[in-house]
Amino acid sequence: MMNLSGLTKLLVKRNFLGTINKATLKISASVLGVNDRDEFRSPIKSPSNIQFARYGGRYTITALPGDGIGPEMLEYVQKIFSFANVPVDFEECQLDSKPTSPESDLDTAITSIKRNGIAIKGNIETKYNDPIYKSRNVELRRRLDLYANVIHCVSIPTIPTRHKGINIVMIRENTEGEYSGHEHETVPGVVESLKICTREKLERISRFAFEYALAHNRKRITAVHKANIQKLADGLFLKIVKEIAEKEYSSINFDSMIVDNASMQLVSRPQQFDIMLMPNLYGNIISNIACGLVGGPGLVSGMNIGDKYAVFETGTRNTGSGIAGQDVANPTAFIRAGVDMLNFLGLHDYADLISDALFDTIVTKRMHTKDIGGTAKTSDVVNSIMHSIETLYESERYNSKY
Repeated sequence: MMNLSGLTKLLVKRNFLGTINKATLKISASVLGVNDRDEFRSPIKSPSNIQFARYGGRYTITALPGDGIGPEMLEYVQKIFSFANVPVDFEECQLDSKPTSPESDLDTAITSIKRNGIAIKGNIETKYNDPIYKSRNVELRRRLDLYANVIHCVSIPTIPTRHKGINIVMIRENTEGEYSGHEHETVPGVVESLKICTREKLERISRFAFEYALAHNRKRITAVHKANIQKLADGLFLKIVKEIAEKEYSSINFDSMIVDNASMQLVSRPQQFDIMLMPNLYGNIISNIACGLVGGPGLVSGMNIGDKYAVFETGTRNTGSGIAGQDVANPTAFIRAGVDMLNFLGLHDYADLISDALFDTIVTKRMHTKDIGGTAKTSDVVNSIMHSIETLYESERYNSKY
């Protein structure tokens, strides 16, 4: 581990202990892809409305390991944070899909997140064979009112993919629609599933998307819908987004696309999209497609944001149970979730430090796990990141940029 004085020298060298350069807090609006480590960063501004638990200058983070590879990924993030002397502590809460897990685990986790204001989590498997079992992922989002899911899908050099130059932000309404949880069997063999859409929540997610575009220099928002068939539900969504675009955010280009066409356009010419704004179900499906286009579930992080709390996780709901404990899982998505979380806390310099080290590992050293065509083990990637943290600042290339 790097000693504290050594790290302090590096931080001072890059003005880590000085004023934050606000220009580094923007996500590029270019769709030319990632050309250097600056564009690899996916920063998000620290909100003024969320109160984070902080004791003695250190933040307390709720940690939910989840199922599958989640526990080991969380351990690696903690190891990297400790190595880089990031001023955070983790309050771990057990929350998983095991049949023996009590329902009180969910209440405990929610209480912890409400106390700390922020969490990082592994995915929790949903048991779909039990009709009364509620997804704990969905329950967390619903009970904490984490209404905005944000996923940044960006091409990474050296990752073998069909398309290059992808730089899309997916914004998904996270609390209603088909995920409202209202289903019933009226008579045997006839099931009704309700899609709940409210003006209040549709206006909220629409304004969130446009404010995000303004804050991050994004130029265009595409609303994805099925209003040609679901004339009331998706019709309301499309009507509200159009109204807000025209009356409140005329400087942002706005268009719309039917979800089936959007799916085809995304896989054929993804570079045309900047921000895609979607209701709950479409957002889940479309964002998974986009994650696949840039290299798969092991690379992309996701943010669940509300007015009071935020939870950070991988961009796709993949537990990786089949490879748990084998030292082969790609840690990139979980590490990037940790980086997003640090940016949200306002710890932008630490976030950049870890993000740059991760970029060097993937791009400069070409250290790839099996899922992206390499042979590196999880531990190899993590050790390389920590080595880059220690040596990155000695490179002429890095110093020439600051």
